[in-house]
Amino acid sequence: MSEAASDKAVDAAMEKSAIKMRGTDVSVFYGEKQALFDVNLDVRKNSVTALIGPSGCGKSTYLRCLNRMNDTIDICKVKGTITLDGEDIYDPRIDVVELRARVGMVFQKPNPFPKSIYENIIYGPRIHGQVTTRAEMDEIVESSLRKAAIWEEVKDRLQEPGTGLSGGQQQRLCIARAIAVSPEVILMDEPCSALDPIATAKVEELIDELRINYTIVIVTHSMQQAARVSQRTAMFHLGNIVEEGPTDKMFTNPDKKLTQDYITGRFG
Repeated sequence: MSEAASDKAVDAAMEKSAIKMRGTDVSVFYGEKQALFDVNLDVRKNSVTALIGPSGCGKSTYLRCLNRMNDTIDICKVKGTITLDGEDIYDPRIDVVELRARVGMVFQKPNPFPKSIYENIIYGPRIHGQVTTRAEMDEIVESSLRKAAIWEEVKDRLQEPGTGLSGGQQQRLCIARAIAVSPEVILMDEPCSALDPIATAKVEELIDELRINYTIVIVTHSMQQAARVSQRTAMFHLGNIVEEGPTDKMFTNPDKKLTQDYITGRFG
């Protein structure tokens, strides 16, 4: 094998090993209506992948496929294959509760439980049997809140309701809650849409820090946010992926005119 061919083989192996989740020919139906059409998308490990596109284009539908949240909708049917570390997450033998611990989710509107800050964090690890002693619980609570960059703000208020925090703090609490069960992937559906600019900046800074240890997929309507926080971007339109690639290229030199038109605000 030539040196160039050897380098290509190594590059290909590295590229394959870097894939955390892979969607192949993913189609989604709500009853008779098809919402996604043969979507193929790789999500790379320890990176942020942004899903962009106009309202109703299928990006949130695809996001919910990645932890089987669509299972909760009776008329929803998912076809195709989605793998996590090479394992089909729609295999009937997969424990969906365990899957959702591995693939956590942060929603558009902050939704802390009506419990104390401490109980918000420890609820997941407790039901998954990850903790047995008070010391273990204390350690997970502090570690999760530190990783979500909110520990210093709430360390003296752990027994107070999570609902008493500001909107930005609530969203970081929800991120800490997702981190607490040690997920591999964190899904974020418009996590900053209900936040003010200062809180948004804090969450964006947090996302950049989290990708060191987690794989993140974010749905966003904000082109500026996608450009700031992601390494790769996928453009959705009418249930199809228009194109996908490195974020800097997508925003400066996209292959498709449709992507260019959306990014520059000609539609959407």
